[in-house]
Amino acid sequence: MKELDLLKKDWNKTSASFEQVSEKEIYKMIHKKSSSVVKWIFMISVIELGLGLVLGLVLSFTKYDEKNVELIKHLGIYEYYIATTVLLYAVILFFIYKFYTMYRKIAVDDNTKKLISTILKTRKVVKQYIAFNLSFFALFFIAFGGYMFYESYLEGASKNGTLHPEMPLNIALISLLVLIVATALLTFSFWLVYKLIYGILLKRLQKNFEELKKIDL
Repeated sequence: MKELDLLKKDWNKTSASFEQVSEKEIYKMIHKKSSSVVKWIFMISVIELGLGLVLGLVLSFTKYDEKNVELIKHLGIYEYYIATTVLLYAVILFFIYKFYTMYRKIAVDDNTKKLISTILKTRKVVKQYIAFNLSFFALFFIAFGGYMFYESYLEGASKNGTLHPEMPLNIALISLLVLIVATALLTFSFWLVYKLIYGILLKRLQKNFEELKKIDL
């Protein structure tokens, strides 16, 4: 009986040892995959910003952009346009900085709880980033587009000889409805793109999070 008890104790120790090694290996694997995912999130956000800057630079040499700038200056909102653009890029740079700090942090996390916390924070920041971009686009498109259409209508009416022109209510409502529908369609299209790119990465982080929770229990 003593020999049997000793054998059981030895077996339990061996099993526990195997379990511990297995959990460490799983943690290392999840840690590596999570770090890779966050690195991709950071890189994609940088690429996205770079493409936006390149596109803006290319358009700045076209006649279409010159006409838009002239119209914006003519309407007296050029300063607001520049301020809004600067604000947009400033916030995007802030998010990119957050992604970078998340990547650096997740690379040095040395235990399960810290890694779980960083994954949750990263998923939250990514969702905030997507929500900001979509909300900013929708609000800017409606406000800026609506104002330009309104001023263009009044200017056209003045050129046609109308004194103190005002936009009729029915035209204003129809224009607003068309603008809202167009904004909704464009915003939904951008959301699908974000869903495809960042959604895949977030699903991988969620899967890693669930695996880590099993280890942490």
